[in-house]
Amino acid sequence: MSELTWRQWAGQVATGMALVDADLRVRWLNPALAETLALGARSVVGQPLGVLLADVDAVAQAGRVLAEQRPLQWRGMALSTPGDRTINADIAVQPFDDGLLLEVHALAEPVAARSPLSATLRGFAHEVKNPLAGLRGAAQLLQRRVDGEDLQALAGMIIDEADRLGALANRLLFHDGAARLGPLNIHHLLERLGDLLQAEPAAPRLRHDYDPSAPELFGDADRLQQVLLNLARNALEAGAKQLTFRTRVEHGVRLGERVLRMALRVDVIDDGAGVPAALRETLFEPLVSGRVDGTGLGLALSREIAQEHGGDLRYTSYPGETVFSLYLPLEKAHGR
Repeated sequence: MSELTWRQWAGQVATGMALVDADLRVRWLNPALAETLALGARSVVGQPLGVLLADVDAVAQAGRVLAEQRPLQWRGMALSTPGDRTINADIAVQPFDDGLLLEVHALAEPVAARSPLSATLRGFAHEVKNPLAGLRGAAQLLQRRVDGEDLQALAGMIIDEADRLGALANRLLFHDGAARLGPLNIHHLLERLGDLLQAEPAAPRLRHDYDPSAPELFGDADRLQQVLLNLARNALEAGAKQLTFRTRVEHGVRLGERVLRMALRVDVIDDGAGVPAALRETLFEPLVSGRVDGTGLGLALSREIAQEHGGDLRYTSYPGETVFSLYLPLEKAHGR
């Protein structure tokens, strides 16, 4: 593989990569590493390797890798970023052409404790980033080669979803793990969800029961889309043939010890088998699943996202009808 071809491939992956020349100067950074370090990729080209590595001794070790042509791995190496901040990372260093290749796996920074699930998810996010990059690259190639607008649109949907999941993974892994709030229309998210479900091999029948008076709310569109997708996919895995998306504006909603003056309730209603009685008390706990191949992360993550938005996720379930209700506050949207 030529270096140009390799750079094209490395530019698509989610793992940070850098090329260093024989003089131990930075020759190239891929976008993933530039984003992790908050650097302009071009701004460091030609600079000494020390511009990336905070440990001076590590530069000497890199020189030995080049001289001896033997790979090396660093655990918890400190990388420099603007503003005198450092990021810890596991780094694999190996000879590449006449220089070195650095493969950088940034480690999650300590984040204020939110729930035991967050640590589990950060580990999971680290594992899925590379497969996501491969999936995205394959979809891009497919989009260029297939004929027909429908097939190209489906490939584009795969690319969009890979980008969305990649962004979620980055937010879990790095310092910007907090939700990114902005105004959004919940009905747009539900229509997007419908498009995704219609692309499933066994697409369900969809019904919509929207409250036309529902205002915009204030939330993280990507994370709320993930909640809705989790709920819908769980319903399909429980044998549902029909899904109903319902929205209602409610007043005086009690969530624990708090009372929301005004909240949006989003119901995902299915006609599946319902929640097994043995799981009803622990359904939202991490690693609890009713399926042999289930991870038990989807509902736990969904409730954490709801609570992160100041809301909650609840359910009622009977054979033939299960309703998951996502409550989201509307006060912030009106207070803007």
